Amino acid sequence: MQRHEILGGKVQVYRRIDGGNWHCSASVGGRQHRATTRTDSVSLAKQVAEDWYLGLRGKLHAGILKTEKTFKEASAQFLREYEIITEGQRSKRWTEGHGIRLRVHLLPFFGDLGLSEITGGKVQEYRVHRMSSRGIANPHSKSNRPVSDKAPARKTLHNEIVTLRQVLRTAVSHGWLSHLPDISSPYRASSKVEHRPWFSPAEYKQLYKATGAYAREPFHAHFQWNAQQVHDYVLFMANTGLRPDEASNLEHRDVEIVIDDETGQQILEIEVRGKRGVGFCKSMPNAVRPYERLLNRPRPVQGESRRAAQRRRRAGIDEAIEAPEAQLPKPTDKVFPGNHVKLFNGVLARAELKFDRDGKARTAYSLRHTYICLRLMEGADVYAVARNCRTSVEMIQKHYAAHIKNMISAASVNVRKVKPKRRRQPVPVAFEDDDLIDV
Repeated sequence: MQRHEILGGKVQVYRRIDGGNWHCSASVGGRQHRATTRTDSVSLAKQVAEDWYLGLRGKLHAGILKTEKTFKEASAQFLREYEIITEGQRSKRWTEGHGIRLRVHLLPFFGDLGLSEITGGKVQEYRVHRMSSRGIANPHSKSNRPVSDKAPARKTLHNEIVTLRQVLRTAVSHGWLSHLPDISSPYRASSKVEHRPWFSPAEYKQLYKATGAYAREPFHAHFQWNAQQVHDYVLFMANTGLRPDEASNLEHRDVEIVIDDETGQQILEIEVRGKRGVGFCKSMPNAVRPYERLLNRPRPVQGESRRAAQRRRRAGIDEAIEAPEAQLPKPTDKVFPGNHVKLFNGVLARAELKFDRDGKARTAYSLRHTYICLRLMEGADVYAVARNCRTSVEMIQKHYAAHIKNMISAASVNVRKVKPKRRRQPVPVAFEDDDLIDV
């Protein structure tokens, strides 16, 4: 390594390989600083290093030189660690979301700040900035969506604060920050518990009748297999309570048709892989028939396309290529291959079931909510429902049981206290003087 000293040894100019660019280093404000001169000329590099050093001294005297780790440096360390440490515990999409939130929103606001400068008040300024900058295009965003004047949702802002807290925790663990500041919202009241969108018994009946009618008579014969899949998907999900991601991971080898020992009914025993790892589920009897149709429905094979036929004719081949025979699903095949979100939303829109009375959009997740609500309405034990749905009793009591009318016993509520009978006032007895007896 070639090395030179300037300004009385206060600045070092060096390069690691011959012919490479020169770098400079100096200690200012109790911290070592390094930079590249972007030149391979030693004389020019010394001039650049001198100007760079004097600039650092000027920033130090003006009080604008950061002598501590910045938020940008802490976030870079967080991104290096998070994906490796949480491998297999967090989804890839969630991990990528941290990087997107840092790049688009957090780094432009906090990036150049020292870690000790990030206080509860500064975070509150960030919340105000996010709420007041709506309708303005973000130059750091790569999205091609049109700019919206809508304020960010509460969940969106919450996720950004979660990412911010994770970065600060990384700084605390590395000793760059003494303690984690209080970044909770100072004016937040208790959150309102809202009803998750679901289908009431009448709406659920309307839904599966609509999907069944479309499966029998789709708009085009090409859509028939997809329409039948969606119809069985609705019945399967509403009678098992699976999450949409659990259903998409489900394979035929994970499902078994059995006779339940306690009830004597034919049900499905499902080995579930999803959000909570590996779990088990026992379905309602009404899920057996839809699964049998899924098990015996071959996936359609695509014949020769028009472009392939044109290429064949240009090659001088007159005989068309025969399409392969359709095969029944194998044990390792997905129970629900493909994505039918567009078709499902189309059926909801035509049946006027896409939004509930509160204006919340219904999705495939609403079928899970429907299963839980219907089980509670039928008097199922909340602990048994929680175990079968791989969730907690607290979540069910908070988001489902609080809104089910059957969870309230009228006999226990409409109690009237029995009023005692009015006692008759005693009649005063008059005594004569002769009736008094001296003791």
